[in-house]
Amino acid sequence: EKFFKRWYFWATHSKLKPIIKVAKMLYKNIKYILTYFAHRITNAGSESINSSIQKIKSNARGFRNFDFFRVAILFHLGGLDVYP
Repeated sequence: EKFFKRWYFWATHSKLKPIIKVAKMLYKNIKYILTYFAHRITNAGSESINSSIQKIKSNARGFRNFDFFRVAILFHLGGLDVYP
């Protein structure tokens, strides 16, 4: 955190606009960045599941009702062994 504060000061006082933009973006998210380094946990798993659900939804071109959508999600992402 101490290093970041020094770097942020340098970056915001530089005359390089892209560096200033990146520094401000990092400053807004520093809490989340430091949390990652403290705990080494991300939401990548849930983002992957959400992406897969969106792919199922778009491949189907719509579902008649929510139950069919739910069944498709469980079928594709449920981890079932279809072949005994």
